[in-house]
Amino acid sequence: MHDFIERITAYVHWALFLLLEVFSGFLLFQYNHYQGSVWFTQANIVAAQVHEWEAEVVSYLRMPAENAALVRRNIILQQQNDVLRHKLISQFDNLTNLQLDSLTNCEIVKSSNCQMIEACIIDNSVRKRDNLIVIDKGSNDGVAPEMGVVSGTGVVGIVSKVTPRHALVMSILNSHSSISCRLRGTEYFGYLKWKGGTPLKAYMDDVPRHAHIKKGDVVETSGFSAVFPAGIFLGKVAEIKNSSDGLAYELEILLSTDLANLRHVNVIDNYDKAELDSLLKN
Repeated sequence: MHDFIERITAYVHWALFLLLEVFSGFLLFQYNHYQGSVWFTQANIVAAQVHEWEAEVVSYLRMPAENAALVRRNIILQQQNDVLRHKLISQFDNLTNLQLDSLTNCEIVKSSNCQMIEACIIDNSVRKRDNLIVIDKGSNDGVAPEMGVVSGTGVVGIVSKVTPRHALVMSILNSHSSISCRLRGTEYFGYLKWKGGTPLKAYMDDVPRHAHIKKGDVVETSGFSAVFPAGIFLGKVAEIKNSSDGLAYELEILLSTDLANLRHVNVIDNYDKAELDSLLKN
């Protein structure tokens, strides 16, 4: 106890000094207009800077949720764009492209038979022959095998296995992956497959020889399965080659999605899938 009192006594003059400094500062800024004005201005500047830092921190912490929302919105816009484009073509096929572009009062029909389940990638590979992805949503969240997985830039893969809280996705960078696709603006379709090597390119085969194709043409999902709706971006034609038998074209596709740099995805739950699958089985 004696040592404790001695320690307090040794530092009491510092405590008294700080107390007097605070009290003198209060008197200075309280009863002197100029000094008070300077103090008020500087205090506001410091407070503003603190609030700015706070806003930046909050914004950074909200980025994952905002990115997920943007991914979902981008996918919906892709579907709406495809629906609108085909509706215009079917209703105004006798008009020129310029006239079509001038039609601003067009109704966008939203697809109501699909639900988007937001998920995050927790494991991924792009350098193997058969690449797989693990996401943080499973059967508890409504995810089931054979559901399509997409990002804001295009197709990612197809769910192969699920557990209550996780799902295994067969990436499009997988030798067993085969996605039904078409050339945008036409009905020429084929299958997108990956042959290994770079994760940025795949191949579309079985394209008819009479199809008019040029580099830069957009490749999208065909909608010929219950996994992916039509119009989801896959990539663009980079090279046009002959198939091995010479009876069709094989197109080299520059993929729209860089799977090596991907975090947020959406799983597509097609409400009509069970009914469509039963028809195909019969």
